[in-house]
Amino acid sequence: MKKIIGLVVLLAAAGVAYSFMKKDKAAADAYQVGDVVDDFALKNIDGETLSMASYEDAKGFVLVFTCNTCPYSQMYEQRLIDMDQKHSANGWQVIAINPNDPDVRPGDSFEAMQARAKEYGYTFPYLFDDGQEVYPKWGASRTPHVFLVEKTAKGNVLQYIGAIDDSARDASKVTVNYVDDAISALEAGNAPEVTFTKAIGCSIKTK
Repeated sequence: MKKIIGLVVLLAAAGVAYSFMKKDKAAADAYQVGDVVDDFALKNIDGETLSMASYEDAKGFVLVFTCNTCPYSQMYEQRLIDMDQKHSANGWQVIAINPNDPDVRPGDSFEAMQARAKEYGYTFPYLFDDGQEVYPKWGASRTPHVFLVEKTAKGNVLQYIGAIDDSARDASKVTVNYVDDAISALEAGNAPEVTFTKAIGCSIKTK
């Protein structure tokens, strides 16, 4: 009996280890700061297919993997609208992407995305990662999870990964806005001082 229990424990441990190995490999294969990133083509809430190439005059992109249902994503909704209004006029396009599987989280369906964007007055495109083929390439693991991309002569270069700012729960207590600071540095011709922070939010929902 002890041998059977020991074998079960060993197999369970091996399964956990294999799961972590797969996650580590996925993270290692994902884009890193400094990488030239590939474009994507995803459906916007208006039914139009959009990509980074759709914005020919953009200086860069604030890609935010987010969703309808995560409380952290909801906390950042107004901040994303404010960010878009602040930066899009200067060539930095905010693009929100919903990576969640609606079969797992029905509240993140395409129809629910359309309804939420209309209700809260989104000023930025809100794309659906149907089939969940895009977010793993970026290594997104949370909602929200930000990836700042600069358009350069050699291609679209990833310059920052992580959180929007340092106070997810209370916008009034923000002391550092990582995205704003990174954009300001790039505008001045410098590399961002902070290029990676830990994203705070809900796990991406997948089967």
